Order: sequence, then C-alpha cells, then structure tokens
Amino acid sequence: MTTSNNDGLPDDTEDDYTLSLGENQTLIIVSNRQPYSHQYETGDEGNKKITVDRPAGGLTAGLDPVMQRVSGTWIAWGDGEADRDVTDKDGTVQMPPEENAYTLRRIWLSEDEVEGYYYGYSNRVLWPLCHGGIWKTEFAERYWQRYRQVNETFAKVIDEQTTPTSLVWFQDYHFALAPRLVQESAPESTFLLHFWHIVWPGWDTFRACPQAKTLLDGLLGNDLLGFHIDRYCENFLDCVDKELEDAFVDYDDNRVRYDGHTTRVESFPMGIDAATIERTADSVSPSFWSEFAREHGFDRETQVAIGVDRLDYTKGIVERLDALERLWEMNPEWQGELTYIQKADKSRSRIPEYQNLQQNVETAVERINDRFGTDDWQPVVYIDDWLTDEELRGLYRYGDAMLVSAVRDGMNLVAKEYVAAQVDCDDRDQNPNLGEDCSEQSGNDMESAICGVLVLSDQTGAHEALGEHALTANPYDTEAFAETIEQAVTMDDAERRERMTALREHVASNDIYAWMDDIFEATQ
Repeated sequence: MTTSNNDGLPDDTEDDYTLSLGENQTLIIVSNRQPYSHQYETGDEGNKKITVDRPAGGLTAGLDPVMQRVSGTWIAWGDGEADRDVTDKDGTVQMPPEENAYTLRRIWLSEDEVEGYYYGYSNRVLWPLCHGGIWKTEFAERYWQRYRQVNETFAKVIDEQTTPTSLVWFQDYHFALAPRLVQESAPESTFLLHFWHIVWPGWDTFRACPQAKTLLDGLLGNDLLGFHIDRYCENFLDCVDKELEDAFVDYDDNRVRYDGHTTRVESFPMGIDAATIERTADSVSPSFWSEFAREHGFDRETQVAIGVDRLDYTKGIVERLDALERLWEMNPEWQGELTYIQKADKSRSRIPEYQNLQQNVETAVERINDRFGTDDWQPVVYIDDWLTDEELRGLYRYGDAMLVSAVRDGMNLVAKEYVAAQVDCDDRDQNPNLGEDCSEQSGNDMESAICGVLVLSDQTGAHEALGEHALTANPYDTEAFAETIEQAVTMDDAERRERMTALREHVASNDIYAWMDDIFEATQ
C-alpha cells in the first residue's frame, strides 16, 4: 500500500500546539467527507494495488493532524472504491497509515442514499436555501426521507462510540438532524458541538423550507452551535424565535432554551493553515512564474488578476467575467496589458444547476477571448486541470490581484490563502524565518513579484474581518466592479504593501489553530 505525503502540523506549530480538551475527554468528529480514502491503482505490471488519498486542503486536512495528537474517532462516509478492503468488520481502520494514531469509522451508503442525502437534500435544498437561492431549491420528499435516514444511520454509529466523556463535533449542513437523535440517547455528560460552515439565512428565506421546524429542533440538540460570524448567529436565533413557539431565545447571551435543553450559539470565524501556505509559497522555484506562463500560454509580463474557485453558482464567477469584459470594453488600453487566470474545479456535476453553471462559465470565457483576444494575447486563461499545492500557492504569490466575487459565502478561505501566500510583502530583515529567494529579485534568474491586492466581495463572511484593507466589490454592480479591478492593478506599491501587511497580520494571528482553540475553550 502506498500513501500520499502527510506534512502534519506546520513546523512552528508542531511542537507547542495542544488542543484544549477537558480532562479525560475524547473527541469524536463527524463529517460527510473522510480525511483519507483508499483507491485502486493499476501498477506497471497490470496488477492492482491500494493507494491512500488525503485531501490536499480544507477542514479535513486541518483537523487530521489535530486528531493524530488527541486520538479519538472520526466518523465519515466511506466513498473510496477500496475503502471496504482495508477496514475491519466494524468498518474501522486506523489512521494515518504510517502512524495509526486514531480510528476512522466509515459508514457505507448506497447509491440511492448518496443521491438523496448528499446530492439531493444537502445540495439541492440546504445549500441553495442557506445561500439565498430559494428558486434553486428542489423540495422533493424523497430527498428529505433519505436525509433523515442517513442522519439516523450516523446517529446510531455515534451512539456506539459515545462515552460519558465524549465530545462529539458535527461538521456542517449534512447533519442537521443527528444532534437531537444523539442527545436523546447519549449520556448526559456527553458534549455535542456543531459547526455550520455555510451561511445561515434570514427568517424570510428560511421560512420557505417545509422542514424548517424539524431542522431547528435537530440543531438545538447541540450544547454549542457555531457559525462564522455574528450575523449568522443572529439569523439563526431569529429563525428559532419565529418558528419554535416553545423556545426561549436569550439574544443578550446568545442562548436558546428549548425542550429542557440549553444551546449556546456563538461565532467563530474560521482561519487557515497560514504558516504552511506561507512556507510553500516562499519555497516555489525561482523560475516558477516563467514556467507556469509558458505551460498555460500567457505573457507573464502583463498584469495578472486571478480567481480560484469551485464551479459553484455562489462564487460569482460569471459576474466576475462580466466585470472583466466591461473593463476591457470601456478601457481598451488594458487589452494586451491585463490577463485574467481562472482556476476552476468542477463540483457536484450530477446536479443540473452546476452543469448549467459550468457551461455558462465556459461560454463566457470563449466569448471574451473571441471578442478581445489577439494572436499574441488572450484575456482569459481558463485552467481546470489539477494543480499541486506548490503550483496553486505560486499562482497566489505572483498574482497581482485576487478577485473574490462570491454572491454569498459563509467565509471564503481562498481569500485568506491568497493573503498568506503574499510572502513578498514581508520585510525580510524583520522576518528571518522566511526564505531569501525574494530578497534579490531584481537580478539573476529570480522572478519579479510585488504585493498583491485582494478584491473581496462584500457578500462573504471574510469581508467582516478583511474588508477594511481589501478593495470591496459588489459582484452585481458590473460597472463599479470593473472600476475596482482597475484600481487594484494600478495601485502603487506603497499602498499595496500597507494593505497586504495588515491583512497578513490578521490571517496569521487568526489561523485554523486559533479557531480550534476558541471553539474548544468554549466547550469547557
């Protein structure tokens, strides 16, 4: 069996980071996505072998090294084609492969369950509902029944793992019903914690859901319910106040008393693994930008704006392309002088809304390139190939501006990743731990990089903290958005450095480890 690379905690965190669990407390993480999956791979001689894939980023990658330190159990859907072959009769396997530090308990779902629970209710009802897209929801009864069924399945497995000293941490919108089910059967001293990683909508939106009361009842089985920002907490409390007649909502202390149980509702703005991203960006090859430009067919000497997104209708990619098209139209001097690179990852392609979006994005790219492109320059470089961590963070580092134009986003961690990768904005004399690659970028074979500019939609949770030093964009105001992009790529170096330095200080101080500390301290 082979394994992918596992860096663990960042170097400057590895020796001193300790999760703030209570005495004798054991951690159970519950997520839809598993931290490792097992796949079949055909060897050189045609024989099949089993390999281990680990998510390159995101929450699972951030929590994995923490679980390695505290042991415990991780419960998730086993979606890898070879997952069953490496688990015992109880569906468990020790992870990571090279250390066996904690237990991964896999849950097996049928194709019908996946279609109804994941592609159906989770992503055709809850996802659009929470992001304000009521017209995109599909309230099919079969989706709801599968969602209930899968939540019940997870709850039963959680019950098997739970002890009086367990802390059960539910992740995201896939498990709105499970907390109540577990709360009814678990020992009273078991602590139930839930983090809702997406937006929680206002009452006028949420009230459209036929299952609104049951969803709220399920989430109020938690002892602590976390959201990214205060506004989502307020929205949730309003929904409870309006929907559940028997609930007492304490807006001053952010608590709900319901069915004999008290739930605290608090905000915990999620961070990223800033140290690791910074370290990777700082170590990219001196010739990276030239090689990347040659491979993807653009002139590295032009100004370069970038976007990095899942192909999701909440990310505002079409709106961003409209603004860029308007900029090239109204200001022809930028034709041949500004290149836009869109890194896009296909997502949930089995859902028609996502298929339509993918087609709309590709159509917009073709239209813009046909309209403005020349033999020597194309305005939009579209990349849907997989990029390594080094390539992605190198793209972040050398992009003159990052355009984040989500029309609704719970947080948006890509904006923070871009900031963390802006290592050329640091004073090298004051930061001896950073590499020396950029200290003499004016000569030899070194690439040239300056401080980037973050253009950030005011519809993201990240705007609450980063908006002061980013340039703010309304993705629906095409004319103003185009002007903001031009402001970003014409900003002088002093202002760039001042803005990005402030952003980097915030992102580094409020990273994923600070986020986890805040959450677990709140459970004590």
